Amino acid sequence: MTSRSHYYLQIKDLKHARGLELALSYDGAGPNDFAAALQEALRSPLLFQRWRAMQPDPEDVDERLGVTDQLASVSAKLVDLHTEVDVISSLPMSIIRQRLNWLIGANWQLHDVRPA
Repeated sequence: MTSRSHYYLQIKDLKHARGLELALSYDGAGPNDFAAALQEALRSPLLFQRWRAMQPDPEDVDERLGVTDQLASVSAKLVDLHTEVDVISSLPMSIIRQRLNWLIGANWQLHDVRPA
């Protein structure tokens, strides 16, 4: 059985947090929209497939970068002036980082990781 981890993240300014590539970037309005977008990016290969199609030689992209977790769950809430995000997934941090960067660039910070 694959172990699951609970990732605790923070986004200082979700309203302006966007990825560098407009075609992949998050375009929602609040914590719930972001949680849904990230959960979809972790559960479904669609965001990876869009990114892969943008590469100079899509066939050379390692398929393992498109791994998903059908049971991934994401919740987000506004706390003071920032957004707290909880992710529970069996995906490694490298994949979660990849999806976060596509969606909101470097506008997030990992605070803790614990077994789920």
